[in-house]
Amino acid sequence: VGTDADPIEFHKLLDQRYEEYRKWALLTMREAPEAELWTRWLTPEYPKERIAANASELTYQYRQAKGVRKVVEGGYDVIKELYRRGYTLGIISNLIGCHEVQDWLEEDELTPYFKSVVLSSVTGLRKPDPAIYLMASREAGVEPEKCACVGDNISRDIVGGKLAGYGLNIAVSYPDKPLKKTFSDENRPDAVVEKLIELLDIFPQAPYANLEHFLNF
Repeated sequence: VGTDADPIEFHKLLDQRYEEYRKWALLTMREAPEAELWTRWLTPEYPKERIAANASELTYQYRQAKGVRKVVEGGYDVIKELYRRGYTLGIISNLIGCHEVQDWLEEDELTPYFKSVVLSSVTGLRKPDPAIYLMASREAGVEPEKCACVGDNISRDIVGGKLAGYGLNIAVSYPDKPLKKTFSDENRPDAVVEKLIELLDIFPQAPYANLEHFLNF
């Protein structure tokens, strides 16, 4: 951005400003384009033209400072097996970068397995806005009532899937990251799993789903 500020202090400033942006994003269920994120929210005092031209790289570097995206244990096998069983796979992601997910899929050689990849940073919509779910189902060519949403955040993933009329909504409660909120009619999933590998028991072969052993929660 062209600053002489101490890198650590500057990063703290960005984090503070990002929290203000995040409050707005959560309240409105909207995601700002990368250029707007930086020129309006994170670095408004710097030359807008220069910042906008480098917004994508700035977003990438800022995200990298937060950690590298990795597939959870068993994720590769589950993705490939569900695809082999005939299920149409897609991703709906809330994030500020336009290229992070695609780059990750390419690097991990997972791109061919996903027919639909819908990002809040591209659409301007955030989960749980049902519109982003309906956009994903249209892109995948699957009617909403025949879609299943799998996510680890019930206030975004599950609520959004239910609002969009998805036929099945499954929450993942990892042992090291258990679900925290109390279930209500608004956010109650149809099933809860602790490991992604359990999805293979729920989805034996397209277009079927089996919830027999996953309803005790």
